[in-house]
Amino acid sequence: MTTLGSVDYAVMALYFAFVLGIGAALRRYVHTSEDFFLSGRAIPAWVTGLAFVSANLGAQEVIGMGASGAKYGIATSHFYWIGAIPAMVFIGLFMMPFYYGSRARSVPEYLKLRFDEKTRALNAVSFAIMTVFSSGISLYAMGKLLHLLLGWSFDSSILMAAGVVLAYIFLGGLTSAIYNEVLQFFLIVLGFAPLVFLGLRAVGGWSGLVARLADHATAAGFAPGAYTRSWAFMGHASANPVGVEWFGLVMGLGFVLSFGYWCTDFLVVQRAMAANSMTAARRTPLIAAFPKMLFPFLVILPGMLALVVSPTSGVRDAAPTAYSISTTSPTSPTSGAPAVGIVPPKVDSHGAPLRDARGRVVLDYDLATPMLLLHFFPAGLLGLGLTALLASFMSGMAGNVTAFNTVWTYDLYQSYVRPGAPDAHYLAMGRFATVAGVAISIAAAYVAASFNNIMDFLQLVFAFVNAPLFATFALGMFWKRTTGHGAFTGLVAGTLAAAVHHGLSLPAGASVGVKGGYLGVVTTFPSELAQTFWTAIVAWTTCFVVTTLVSLVTRPRAPDELRGLVYGLTPKPVDTSVPWYERPVALAVVVLAVTVILNAVFF
Repeated sequence: MTTLGSVDYAVMALYFAFVLGIGAALRRYVHTSEDFFLSGRAIPAWVTGLAFVSANLGAQEVIGMGASGAKYGIATSHFYWIGAIPAMVFIGLFMMPFYYGSRARSVPEYLKLRFDEKTRALNAVSFAIMTVFSSGISLYAMGKLLHLLLGWSFDSSILMAAGVVLAYIFLGGLTSAIYNEVLQFFLIVLGFAPLVFLGLRAVGGWSGLVARLADHATAAGFAPGAYTRSWAFMGHASANPVGVEWFGLVMGLGFVLSFGYWCTDFLVVQRAMAANSMTAARRTPLIAAFPKMLFPFLVILPGMLALVVSPTSGVRDAAPTAYSISTTSPTSPTSGAPAVGIVPPKVDSHGAPLRDARGRVVLDYDLATPMLLLHFFPAGLLGLGLTALLASFMSGMAGNVTAFNTVWTYDLYQSYVRPGAPDAHYLAMGRFATVAGVAISIAAAYVAASFNNIMDFLQLVFAFVNAPLFATFALGMFWKRTTGHGAFTGLVAGTLAAAVHHGLSLPAGASVGVKGGYLGVVTTFPSELAQTFWTAIVAWTTCFVVTTLVSLVTRPRAPDELRGLVYGLTPKPVDTSVPWYERPVALAVVVLAVTVILNAVFF
């Protein structure tokens, strides 16, 4: 536990005042349900672009990617350079014309227009469940951070953050969330750039980090460069910390999970749909791709540094923490169990270190970035760093809550409970759904406690929901023969296949339960991520095959009914009215070129 100074509390209080003030100021512009849920489709591209990436920049990224950096090393960059950028380019060039051009108010509503009502209902329900779980992860991470590092009550911490998010979304709707996400984007950059600088300086720069992680890699049974090279050791699952070979990585993460999230998740699509034109909507994910490809240096490196930094090095002399004992035997602040670098072990309710099925101490990787922050930041700068963490938590939660209230109101309540009501009624229901979504998120926060890396948990949720959904979208948008019966049956089959695969497999060292094996352990994977990647592959393949087969034996819709909904039947967008450097295709070429260079540099 550490002690904050008055300047730290002042920085945090100023942040809370700003976010609430934005919500209050934007309330006057919310007159209709479209204003509340889609910002009246009047936001410029640079704002929606930053919001697009910031909505994904929640606890799952700042804490989860830091945790993955400590657990898997630089291979975590695959979540960006393989697992995000290509999909962001694809949605900008090919999918936004359908979303924006169809005037659908949500992803499930697009499914209704393309397929039928039952497909929309299935996706709406599964997406609503996923968003509250994802929002709960953000709350869990923040409550855990404030409890363990500042001594604040876990319950009080999540209630405080939930209350602030509820207030500014309730007041200003999506517009409030978007402008707060832009503010949070800059806060996160300003808060974490100094942390990376101080950490690298303490270990002797990148070369010093490589040398220290080489020792850690050999001690774990890997080649010296396994934690600092992204592709070189992907030839075999046992040769890298992720525990997956290149095909499982490229197919599971780079294709299924990546495209399934970025191209179909309404959380991010909603930001692009708020843009003020078709061209702006297409540019939104491409603008977001530029900061996205650089975020590994802000969020992954802190986790890698926490794994090797000496507990006695650093610049933070005031308000010492209680975790550093010596350079050779660092311990957890509560259990006294050995830590690795400054990453403490995960502890149970009695303060004893948790151990896996093989008897090994389970490290609490989710604390890697927060512990590094406390280790290096002095008063004032610590307040900025903690504010950046709070901003990331609330940004991720706000993104999920705004997506939840839209899907609930338009795709469930308006469709099945109260169709044909006045617009003011749906606006009121949207605000009520915001309250309900926050309340359910609080409950979901406690479910995330069984994982030592929230990113592993989140990717598992995506494997069940987004992986089969992407197969449905791929067929529906690019094959006019796909039918509603095929889409619905494929989605159900894909989700069930994910459950069966997960239920018959287990990560090494895990116990049967929430991590799998509940149907019997047929196969074991080296890590949670390896299991999740293959679960996603199974879900996508099953959905694709079943959808295709059922579509071939059921009647398709007439081509005239699919104009604007299927690629071959939709006019291609024309961008000649804007300068070449603002055209989506030009931006996409630059984005992909830089991504290839980054993969080559860290190969």
